[in-house]
Amino acid sequence: MYRLLASWPAWSAYAAAGWSALYGALGLYWALGGGGFPFAPVEDDRATGSILEGSQAGSVAPVMAAAGLVGVAAALAMARRWGRARTMLLVLGWTLAGTLALVVQDYTLLVLVAFAPFLLVFAFTGVPGPQEGIGDILYWHRVNLIIMFAGGVLWALATLAHQRRTRRACAHCGRGGKDAGRWTTPEATRRWGRWAVYVACAAPVPYEITRIAWYLGIPLGISDDFLRMMRETPGMAEVGLGCALASIGGAVLTHGLIRRWGEVYPRWIWFRAGERVPPALAVVPASLVALAAIPAGLMNLRMGFDAGRTWAMNGPGVLWIVWGAALAAAACAYGLRRRRPCRHCAPATGQEVPAR
Repeated sequence: MYRLLASWPAWSAYAAAGWSALYGALGLYWALGGGGFPFAPVEDDRATGSILEGSQAGSVAPVMAAAGLVGVAAALAMARRWGRARTMLLVLGWTLAGTLALVVQDYTLLVLVAFAPFLLVFAFTGVPGPQEGIGDILYWHRVNLIIMFAGGVLWALATLAHQRRTRRACAHCGRGGKDAGRWTTPEATRRWGRWAVYVACAAPVPYEITRIAWYLGIPLGISDDFLRMMRETPGMAEVGLGCALASIGGAVLTHGLIRRWGEVYPRWIWFRAGERVPPALAVVPASLVALAAIPAGLMNLRMGFDAGRTWAMNGPGVLWIVWGAALAAAACAYGLRRRRPCRHCAPATGQEVPAR
């Protein structure tokens, strides 16, 4: 499995082509009147906060079909390492990646990341409260967003690999070619990575403060009526408190991206004390949270907020855009600083490749 994941530059373009073909075929099916269009108007408890929610299949599905067809052609061109029309392929690839993974999304991904352990338990024990099962949480409109997010990740990987190849850099690590620069040195990444960590820890603070205040009965940034409704709804204030505490815990872990204990296991982790922390153990979770936070912030921005008495409803959530961008930068700096000689390009430069 590790070797398969490590070889992503070789298969990501084919995977993006396959995803585009399948989703493009679904778009054609919906355009021809097929059922199950994932953005069709539904009851509020089955809707999402996607920018496409409530749209009509007759106007959106044909675009999906056309984008799928174009995507297949572009992904295969990347897979075949077609150097011509490089700029067009890169623009198309990054546009598809950003649209699928960030623009059309809502807060679903952030909810999944925050409550993944609970959802795993609920799958076996049932969902507490009025929900009848896990299907009341992961319904089709939400599952579709997860599928689209997966497509965005595949397109990002395929485009990144193609970009590196066309710049004559290593597709696996990015070293060499035009990607080399002073900003990727260990000293530079430590400097700008530190600022990225500080911003990533500060951005969610307004959210944390307001949710803790609500739990304590303080109507900070909301009306008294809303606070009363919240306290009368079982579990509502507790969920907000749990999210705030999870965010605080995430800030502590984020500090590990610039601390010694984020690179070498500390003594209190006795079974691994003194051993090297695998970079992926920090980079992968941080990247997932960053990708989940940005679309959630964009959703809050689309919803808007009142600068008066109810600013705390959506206002703090807009800062998730900053949080996600800063966390992504911090994870990037950490990964660049800790990357080791690449197995694919180090032999060509005479570097020693460490054993895994």
